[in-house]
Amino acid sequence: QVHLQQSGGGSVQAGGSLRLSCVAHGYIRKPYCMAWFRQAPGKEREVVARMDSAGITTYAESAKGRFTISTDNAENSLYLQMNSLKPEDTGEYLCAVRSPGYCFTISESTGLEYNYWGQGTQVTVAS
Repeated sequence: QVHLQQSGGGSVQAGGSLRLSCVAHGYIRKPYCMAWFRQAPGKEREVVARMDSAGITTYAESAKGRFTISTDNAENSLYLQMNSLKPEDTGEYLCAVRSPGYCFTISESTGLEYNYWGQGTQVTVAS
């Protein structure tokens, strides 16, 4: 069993930065996929960025060039550095782990393929 504990988030002005963290407690079997999702009000949950156990990262178009997903060397913490934030980035952000298993493509990912989830953290970007 894996428990994901999130921290970070908050409110920021447009153009600002935030860093989200997600600590995994428990053993994550390889192969795995780690991801950050965003749930905006009135919208479907969408994957923002994901990283597989080979270290390959993929980003949603809206996040490219602004967000960076990373892990620590022990691979038990997941981060999302968000720069140049926009009001449309507002939403609840959730970390997720699929273990064992490979990443789906961004377009195929619905979240249902992930078996562990963080509790979520709110990000609000004011214009």
